[in-house]
Amino acid sequence: MDAELLLAALCTGFGLGCLLLAARGLLTAGRLWARGLRVMGVVTARTAADRRRGGLVAFSDHLGRDLVLDPGAYAPLCGLPPLGRTVPVVFVRERPTTARLWTVRHLLAPSFGWFLSSTVAFGTAVAVSP
Repeated sequence: MDAELLLAALCTGFGLGCLLLAARGLLTAGRLWARGLRVMGVVTARTAADRRRGGLVAFSDHLGRDLVLDPGAYAPLCGLPPLGRTVPVVFVRERPTTARLWTVRHLLAPSFGWFLSSTVAFGTAVAVSP
C-alpha cells in the first residue's frame, strides 16, 4: 500500500473522529441550554496542596446538596471571574455532578477545539493525497 494513501486515510479518519466529537460537544451544549437548570455558584480558591491553576466553583443543586465544579486549568481563558465572584452554573436535573459553567466560552470551547483539530487533519489529508 502506498504510504501517502495510508497517511491520507489516517488523517481523514482522525478528522472524522474529531468532527464527531465536535458535534457531540455542540449537542451537549444545546441539551444544557434547552433542559438545564441554572443556578449561581461562587468562585472559591483551591486548597494549598492542589498545585493546579484556577479556582473552583461551589454551588447548590436543586435538592440543596453542596457541590463543587472544577472548570479545569483553562478556566480563566473560558471566562471564570476572580475569586469571590458569582458565576452561573448549568446542569441536567438527573446529573448535577456533570455541571458546566454557563458561559459561551466554557460551553463551546471544547467543540471549537475539536473542530480546529478536524480542520488541521483534513487539511493534512488533502496536502499529502496523491
